[in-house]
Amino acid sequence: MKAIYLIFISMTTAFCCTNGMFAQKAERSHIRKGNKLYKEEKYTESEIAYRQSIEVNPRSVEGSYNLGNALYKQEKYPEAAEQYQQIAGQRERLLTENPANAQRLAEVFHNLGNIQMKNKDYAKSIEAYKQSLRMNPKDEETRYNLALAQKLLNDQQQQNQDQQNQNQDQQQQEQKEQKQEQNQDQQQQQNEQKENKTQEQKQENEQMSRDNAQQILDAFLQDEKDTQEKVKKAQAKHQERRKTDKQW
Repeated sequence: MKAIYLIFISMTTAFCCTNGMFAQKAERSHIRKGNKLYKEEKYTESEIAYRQSIEVNPRSVEGSYNLGNALYKQEKYPEAAEQYQQIAGQRERLLTENPANAQRLAEVFHNLGNIQMKNKDYAKSIEAYKQSLRMNPKDEETRYNLALAQKLLNDQQQQNQDQQNQNQDQQQQEQKEQKQEQNQDQQQQQNEQKENKTQEQKQENEQMSRDNAQQILDAFLQDEKDTQEKVKKAQAKHQERRKTDKQW
């Protein structure tokens, strides 16, 4: 982690009038007070002092930068990033006013990169570190952080790709299992249909057998009935003959 430096040199244009000089003096007073508290690691108190400097001069780059540092130390990273980004947005103006501001801008982008690293937004941290190196190409700590962010981004992308592949494999396995279940259900339905058809055929055959048996029985009974009728007729005829024989 790169050390966070305090800015002691004013980057604002001096006011020409008396009121402007008074405001500038008040701004410097709050910044000095904040710097003293910051060195004593009283970051909450230093934050208040830096905010007071910004109330006097809303364009105070020193106040914004040092406020960002105080917020950073309190781990208020989104608020710290907001202060750094306000300064980064004034890059062209600051470089035009004083090319030496490139060093301070390099520290601003470096700190922004550190915040993005903590958020695991490695792509943004890489861009911030690159911006910092454009301002100060000799900063080896920023160069190291840039290499680390690039490695972490590659690891993150590889991990995401592995997770995506794993999800795809799991999805394919689930689809395969679902298809197997569907095939099993279809096979079971086919077996049930076949079994039902067999049972229906069996019942039909049994019904046909019962019908045939009934027909055979009916035919037998009819034959028996016909035979009995013939016997009765024969007996009646025989008796009639006997009566005729006795008369003479």
